[in-house]
Amino acid sequence: MRILLTAINAKYIHSNPAVYSLKAAAGELSCFVELAEFTINQRTGEILAEIYRRKPEVLLFSCYIWNIEYVKELAAECKKVLPGVPIWLGGPEVSYDARKTLEENQSLTGILTGEGEESFCRLIDCYVKGEPEAPGAFAGVLGAVYRCPRTGEILEGPLAESCLDMSGLPFPYKNLEGMEHRILYYESSRGCPFSCSYCLSSIEKSVRFRDLELVKRELRFFLDRKVPQVKFVDRTFNCRPKRARALWQFLLEQDNKVTNFHFEIGADLLEKEDLALLGQMRPGLVQLEIGVQSTNPRTLEAIRRKTDWEKLRFNVEQIRKGANIHQHLDLIAGLPYEDYGSFARSFDQVFALAPDQLQLGFLKVLKGTAIYREAETYGIVWKDKPPYEVLYTAWLSFAEILQLKAIEEMVEIYYNSHQFRYTLGRLLEAFSSPFCFFEALASYYEKTGGFGRNFSRLQRYEILLDFIRERFPEEEGAYRELLTVDLYLRERCKSRPAFAPDTRAYGEKLREILRLVGKQNHVEVLTENTEDTAYLVFDYGRRNPLTGDAGLSLWKGHLS
Repeated sequence: MRILLTAINAKYIHSNPAVYSLKAAAGELSCFVELAEFTINQRTGEILAEIYRRKPEVLLFSCYIWNIEYVKELAAECKKVLPGVPIWLGGPEVSYDARKTLEENQSLTGILTGEGEESFCRLIDCYVKGEPEAPGAFAGVLGAVYRCPRTGEILEGPLAESCLDMSGLPFPYKNLEGMEHRILYYESSRGCPFSCSYCLSSIEKSVRFRDLELVKRELRFFLDRKVPQVKFVDRTFNCRPKRARALWQFLLEQDNKVTNFHFEIGADLLEKEDLALLGQMRPGLVQLEIGVQSTNPRTLEAIRRKTDWEKLRFNVEQIRKGANIHQHLDLIAGLPYEDYGSFARSFDQVFALAPDQLQLGFLKVLKGTAIYREAETYGIVWKDKPPYEVLYTAWLSFAEILQLKAIEEMVEIYYNSHQFRYTLGRLLEAFSSPFCFFEALASYYEKTGGFGRNFSRLQRYEILLDFIRERFPEEEGAYRELLTVDLYLRERCKSRPAFAPDTRAYGEKLREILRLVGKQNHVEVLTENTEDTAYLVFDYGRRNPLTGDAGLSLWKGHLS
């Protein structure tokens, strides 16, 4: 019996923790289970051919909002070339309306809803024993919604309750062959104690934790193998602060100087002890994702999100002062009571915290969540197809959503890339707020036809300079220098960019400094807004572990 568990990931660098967990949970039956991982960037024909070559006798797909349409299309094609092979789906995207999904997709045999480890074991046990054609064969499979093999009638097994003992689940990774350059995902808890109305995790209002010592042993597995990055999928890692602190202390003590650990946390839950502990971390050991979503109190109340904004702000600022931890802060556009002006205020307040990444996301109205049930009350209209993204609300028009989409792209290109740090530092001072700057830049892109085109990195610099010429023509020289600094911070260019100032008059001095500091470095001259000519040395052997910037030192004079 060959059972193929298939994952269609968003990117190659990602892995799918669900399929690894299911295979591990199969125990002695795991010898019948094979794994296959692909990405949504591959052609369906390519994946179809590979699945066909694997000759599965049962085929299962892991489903999420980013791959469900792809999976449905692929499953229909698989049914044509593998007509006798049962096809099952599982995952959060098909758990809420499994019956409807089966009715609309005749190629499917069944769907496993809810937690899958126990259900999967019972399902494959049926197939291994050759029982699927027997009356009521799947009746004992928790959470199974399936077609009766004889009549085609859609039947449902007992509901799968969220009650699995987390410590009883086997560690999903046996070996890491073929995963050397991929992100590994790890789960030390399930559920969430909070009730955010837009989140599926809020449906289960309790949290189950994996035994602390067991978690430490499993983290040691990653550390010993020097895995590049491990992402915890816990919804709020520090919802039990003492436990989170113990694991952070363990990572601090066992740091292998290579592995990075990513945590999604509630920043307002951090205490002094946490800040002190995090402040000791090696730069790059830990990164934190912090969901702010909004700073509008009425919005937070409507989505049932309890946040102490002042404490969150203080803690984020304290972590930033340590300059050793990457912080990723999230906002969501399209929430109740958040109009364009309110969102701009939320944006500016979060931007003031200087996060390493600021994600401007858009509300996704997920089936089964409270916001799904309340959408009509708030005038929320969303796309029918995944990822069910908001189109407009009673407070935010579609035109404003489009404007925020444009601003999101500018933030991603010019802020989150860290490629324009010095230039943006000066530009932002020229506008009344950060939001106004990105809004103006987005309007410039719209006016010049910049959206929807694939520009090179150098072209992005040139577009920003064109924007500056239009807005601040008298300061073009100073901005040319700042753009040049930003460019050389990231890479030692083989040829000098067209926008860089002419330094031929300083050639002899530049060559002299380069002989002293080493030809593997780069030296740049600054003349604008300095009391005296200044020379900057870019050291590419001494990069910032968080940003990747070259080491930067001033040879003479100073940078204003």
